Amino acid sequence: MSRRTAMGALPIAALGLAIAGIGTAQAAPVLHVTKTVVIAAPAAKVWSIIDQFGTLTWVPAVKSSSATMGNQPGSVRTLNLGGPVVTEQLKHYSAARMRYSYIIQPTASNMKVLPVSHYYSTISVTKLGADKTRVTWTGSFKRADLSAHPKPGMDNKAAITAITGVYTTGLANLTPLAAK
Repeated sequence: MSRRTAMGALPIAALGLAIAGIGTAQAAPVLHVTKTVVIAAPAAKVWSIIDQFGTLTWVPAVKSSSATMGNQPGSVRTLNLGGPVVTEQLKHYSAARMRYSYIIQPTASNMKVLPVSHYYSTISVTKLGADKTRVTWTGSFKRADLSAHPKPGMDNKAAITAITGVYTTGLANLTPLAAK
């Protein structure tokens, strides 16, 4: 093989590796977690606890929280977890439908706290009766380590366990707050 042919093969080989890497990242499955709770309280009361994107202190792990633009899409919420900090961005908000959707911003520091990537979540409140309300918190995401052989703690199981824990403890804490 001539030097010129070998040099021309390098970019093609690099492109092949890049495409293979992209295929691996895309091959990581989309994971889903949905948690629901029914609360013996009016929907308006339940919504009033969770309606402010910048206030997520009803979730026990969150020590304080704030948002740059309140409930406007694009607002960035900062969650202080008593040391680690997570940032999220509001994508959609509807007071009329009592729901909002957000993403965890795709930063390395966020992935250290919650081992997920490509995270998109919606929390919604549904009136079931005068004093009966359903709250649904659902998320779709991929594991933090998108490689074919993810590191322990950055794999599918760790991602599902982390998000399930947040949703479960958050909704369990919301129930007595709303029922007061």
